[in-house]
Amino acid sequence: MVRFENVGVRYGAGPEVLRDINLHIAPGSFHFLTGASGAGKSTLLKLMYLGQLPSRGFMQVFGHDVAKTHRNDLPALRRRIGVVFQDFRLLKNLNVFDNVALPLRIAGEDEKRTRNNVSELLDWVGLASRLRDNPDTLSGGEQQRVAIARAVISKPSLLLADEPTGNVDDRIAYRLVRLFEELHRSGTAVVVATHNDALVQRFSQPVLVLADSVLQPCPADADVDAGPRRKSK
Repeated sequence: MVRFENVGVRYGAGPEVLRDINLHIAPGSFHFLTGASGAGKSTLLKLMYLGQLPSRGFMQVFGHDVAKTHRNDLPALRRRIGVVFQDFRLLKNLNVFDNVALPLRIAGEDEKRTRNNVSELLDWVGLASRLRDNPDTLSGGEQQRVAIARAVISKPSLLLADEPTGNVDDRIAYRLVRLFEELHRSGTAVVVATHNDALVQRFSQPVLVLADSVLQPCPADADVDAGPRRKSK
């Protein structure tokens, strides 16, 4: 689903913020992505949702070599990816319900089914009583839950979450990761970036670790290594 080989990212003339990233995210897999603040977690996720192109290396998403994919074809790939951003990116002119319903309406989903699915999901994340409210009236944690609901409502092939539990208490954080696990069991590949090590330890999913701009070695089932691949002789 996602494959990086010797990927590096550099902004301007500065040092590489990511270097020699070798990574394979298989369909239906689940990974936590951890690392200190500034380690490059957000940049790595940005590469995965095609919001950033690498400075070097090979990058493939859904079987497409990104370097050879026409820019007009990229939006179709992005529509298969759900993203939970740190800054939420909710539309202030839409209420909670309409924010979450937006991906389904863009996809042309039946309105009755849309209403049922959105109402059920908002109830699950504890916002059933706020569905007609404007995002500006919600707390940071409530806005985070709306953003998560919007990202998962269409059951994307790949879900990327950047610090999705940073504004909620431990009980809600655990419940949200359980929601991500439900998506994972239904076939969605999930990558959750977090610095909450205590939360990660409550789950048995493999962990990717970024440190010093490099992806560190981790369990073999994650299919990841830290250094550059050697060319075949």
